[in-house]
Amino acid sequence: MIKRLLKQKVKAYTLTEILVVLVIIGILVLLALPNLLPLITKAKSTEAKVQLEHLSTLQQSFFYEKSKYSSDLTELGFIQEKLTTDGKDGRANYKIEIVNSTNNTFLARATAVTDFDGDGTFNVWEIDQAKNLKEVVAD
Repeated sequence: MIKRLLKQKVKAYTLTEILVVLVIIGILVLLALPNLLPLITKAKSTEAKVQLEHLSTLQQSFFYEKSKYSSDLTELGFIQEKLTTDGKDGRANYKIEIVNSTNNTFLARATAVTDFDGDGTFNVWEIDQAKNLKEVVAD
């Protein structure tokens, strides 16, 4: 009985059929990829928004305590995560910096360290003391 089961043909796909399907899927992915790049950029820019809003909250706390804004990220307790350009351990796509700070104002900037869509433009976001978050350079 076992020999008969082993000799019995089972309906299945051939290797050629599977390869043809994989090639078709690959072509469809290549066609769809340029349409998905703006979505990828938008998703990555969320990192900049979240980091800048966090920095703004730290600045507000510092202001309530010292009656001035700080120009030092370390003094605020903000820790810049390793950038993707710093090696294999880096995960951050944006470099965060405080561009300007006075007793009553501050301006912080998040600049992309990689060009998400390959057009040569790097995404830049800014936030100020009034929590006005704006995209300065769109990618």
